[in-house]
Amino acid sequence: MNILFLCTGNSCRSILAEAVFNHLAPPGWKATSAGSHPTGLVHPRSLALLAREGVPIEGYHSKSWDSLPQPPDIVITVCASAAGETCPAYLGPALRAHWGVEDPAHATGTDEEIDAAFQTAYRILRRRIEAFVALPLEALQDKPEQLQALLVEIGNSENEGQPQRHER
Repeated sequence: MNILFLCTGNSCRSILAEAVFNHLAPPGWKATSAGSHPTGLVHPRSLALLAREGVPIEGYHSKSWDSLPQPPDIVITVCASAAGETCPAYLGPALRAHWGVEDPAHATGTDEEIDAAFQTAYRILRRRIEAFVALPLEALQDKPEQLQALLVEIGNSENEGQPQRHER
């Protein structure tokens, strides 16, 4: 299964999600990330944070959704709609879910405050991805509506990514 983490710039959140998912993914599941208007570079704080967390950073780069190597099976948007940011709409036949996360690239303040914004985005995405990979994925491959509902639930959950129930 191919997962696409999609945002606008593909420099922070979607890169963090791609790297964490691939670090934790079960065999046969792979993530990529892309942006509708990619910045062309990965934010250095994203790479530094991933490295500190022990997540491999080799090969990650900012890219457009126009250059995907294959169509995704699942698209998860990570734009923060609460910030007034417009998430791109992927027009392929994939399952879709929205996991809004504030963009740490827009954080201001001291270095510590900016680092904290990146850490918060990472923590939220990591918890949601951990909840995703904890699902009975093999059983859910033949139940796309159920899988999509659970992914939406993960994105909507109040406790930063822990689903309220696991249907098996």
